[in-house]
Amino acid sequence: MKNTILFISLLALILTACSGDDAAEINITIINPDGDTNSNVVTISGVYTEDLTLDLNTNYVVNGSLIMAEGTTLTVPAGTIVRAAAIGSDVYIAIAQGARIIADGTADNPIVFTSNATNPVAGDWGGIILLGQAPINSTDGTVTSTSEIASLPYGGSDINDDSGILRYVRVEYSGASADGQSENNGFSFYGIGKGTVIEYIEAYEGRDDGIEFFGGTVDASYLVVVAAQDDSVDWTEGFSGTLNHIYIQHGGFHDKGLEADGYNTDTGNNSAPMYFSNPNVSNVTIKGLWGSVNTEAVRLRAGTQGSFSNFYIEGFEEGFDLDGDNGDNPTGNWVVSGDLMVNNVTFVNVDFKLQNDTGVVFSEADFISGDGNGTQTNIAVWGANWTIGL
Repeated sequence: MKNTILFISLLALILTACSGDDAAEINITIINPDGDTNSNVVTISGVYTEDLTLDLNTNYVVNGSLIMAEGTTLTVPAGTIVRAAAIGSDVYIAIAQGARIIADGTADNPIVFTSNATNPVAGDWGGIILLGQAPINSTDGTVTSTSEIASLPYGGSDINDDSGILRYVRVEYSGASADGQSENNGFSFYGIGKGTVIEYIEAYEGRDDGIEFFGGTVDASYLVVVAAQDDSVDWTEGFSGTLNHIYIQHGGFHDKGLEADGYNTDTGNNSAPMYFSNPNVSNVTIKGLWGSVNTEAVRLRAGTQGSFSNFYIEGFEEGFDLDGDNGDNPTGNWVVSGDLMVNNVTFVNVDFKLQNDTGVVFSEADFISGDGNGTQTNIAVWGANWTIGL
């Protein structure tokens, strides 16, 4: 069978935030077997300085870093499947500060970002990265920080920053690691603001965290993480959004269901920040593998605050593990002051409901109220059709 191959090489302008990098090259290869347009395979990567709209009837393979520069929009139609070359951490999709993604699927036609491998496994590729201009507590005002992957700026002072829409979107087999400190997640949200729509998203079979929030103010709902090999949902750097309806299901390799930091302890600066993470989190189901030792459904540490309501936790050694920090406000102080609390939670096959390692004395009743009153989020209804692995 004769293939007609059209190769187009475009030299893109450097992303202004990445001064010092060489200009990136965008390689687009279109393969037309016997003129059959339905068999198109388009490989995409590089820095885009103009809008990019994908075609539902085209087969896309991301074969490197795909970065949408400031002022651009990546549009992905409902039902689109985007595959990523299974070559590790250098394959990811990043939406830079001032750029947007419009990935607006439906329950019957979700958008899927997955591995291009014949036999895909966790860590085949990076994942999806959104970088916004909402506040983070590792910097002040309009000063930005730099993302672990891609070294792109994030943070600022716009609580209503808009990075676009992710609705009915699934990321599969992501989480490739660049090194011991820099790891991709399924979804990485850096300084994302309340103008961004995040709902009905799933991270499936990832090697690192499923969904992580690095500061920001975004509200997100209907989140599913299945078989993440590290933490399923994670936050740090002063995240202060609202998370509603979360379903977490552990696989054979896993860490915490939720891991929450008040500030970024990886920077080596353990002094107390200007403010701490303080989200509202409700309607959460976390299912582990009962009988596994040293398993924790929720770890709260580094001074995180937060209000947690209607939790159902099943199959862990520890339900909630609270750790201290090296700053002026250990996590336990927030329990005493009422700034860190759990209302209405049900434990099933959980050996210890609370492990207090903060160094601050408080009782289980000081932290947990409504023991036995938590109900499961109704994943069978809102997760129908578009989720997998349940």
